[in-house]
Amino acid sequence: MTSNSPKRTGGSSLERMLAILGLFTEDQLEWTSDEMIERLGYARPTLYRYLKILGEAGLLSSLPPGRFTVGPMVVELDYILRMSDPLLLAGTDAIDRLASNFSCTAMLLRWYQNRILCVYSKCSMKQPLSSYPRGRPMQLGRGAIGRSIIANLPQRQSLPLIKQYLQDLRDVGFGDTIEDVYVGLRQIRKQGVCVAHGEVTPGVVGTAAPVFDAGAWPIGSVCVTVSASETPNSVLDDVVAQVRDTAASISEALRAAPRRHSVS
Repeated sequence: MTSNSPKRTGGSSLERMLAILGLFTEDQLEWTSDEMIERLGYARPTLYRYLKILGEAGLLSSLPPGRFTVGPMVVELDYILRMSDPLLLAGTDAIDRLASNFSCTAMLLRWYQNRILCVYSKCSMKQPLSSYPRGRPMQLGRGAIGRSIIANLPQRQSLPLIKQYLQDLRDVGFGDTIEDVYVGLRQIRKQGVCVAHGEVTPGVVGTAAPVFDAGAWPIGSVCVTVSASETPNSVLDDVVAQVRDTAASISEALRAAPRRHSVS
């Protein structure tokens, strides 16, 4: 995913520094200082000051000659995330059970900043059917996962997203107008689950249901992907039921989980 970040000449110093981290994507893993200046529009002394701070924090690493990439602190933070994220703590075992029940890839996903991240997955097939391993962001416009989330947002939040991804939704045949899409999303919300055929990966059926936090806000999704040609309809019906039930059980666990203060 190529970064299309505009030049950032405004905002607080913290926002401007964090924008540097936002440059790094799977399409551009390394940046030079000149490339950063061209993309972000920062003065050279300002950029060097930010790079020094990020480097000392371990969030960036320098590579000769004059290149930068993400630093080891990211790995340390990922370990802490795995130990503390309520969604992971509530959902890992449930995803493992789904993978043991079907020949599939079962995934637990989190939604943030209009992107979806796989935070945990389990595959029970020889050839995984997901193009998105842990940490690789995916957009909301295609597939069952995004629609399972958008369908459960209040109208004031869902309509801007429908407008933003309308062309993607048209491309997969989900509706030609905003009104058509909104009606379809209401049906998904009523059913509690979304099924998509070959929208992200050809020949793959994705089934997703939303996961809600303690405030009944959709923070992510449970998804199972199976081979369309190797999965009979009777099994697909069972997948739908179990994905819906699994997402509901994770949501219930998040509502019931005590607040974690520290780890001894």
